[in-house]
Amino acid sequence: MSKLCQGPSCHMYDTTDRKRGPKGNKRNQTRTVNRYGYGNNNFCTLSCQNDWWTEHGTRAVDYIGRLREPKAMTPENSWTKRQRYGWELNNGESEYYYRNVCTNEQRPLTEQQYNDSNYTLNTGE
Repeated sequence: MSKLCQGPSCHMYDTTDRKRGPKGNKRNQTRTVNRYGYGNNNFCTLSCQNDWWTEHGTRAVDYIGRLREPKAMTPENSWTKRQRYGWELNNGESEYYYRNVCTNEQRPLTEQQYNDSNYTLNTGE
């Protein structure tokens, strides 16, 4: 089953690939999302994604949860997983590592720890 673009005005953009129907009775139709889909493959173009956001964005943020105070990066919550590329590798260094963005401290990781989406060194908000 094809996935249709979720842009509320997708059918209003006048392009040849949106035209459907017999000659003399053509109408524009919502596109299917192809391999170049935007917004996690929910939209056929950035225009359609922006149309959706204009119409539904505020409600979506309010429903999911609007931030009420700023978030802050601290040494406790600034660990990010990184991978060294070939030209960065030194003898004996792990290919995978955690880097603290605030302190520039590095800690080695195994490939399994790197690929585990639940493994973290972050301890604070």
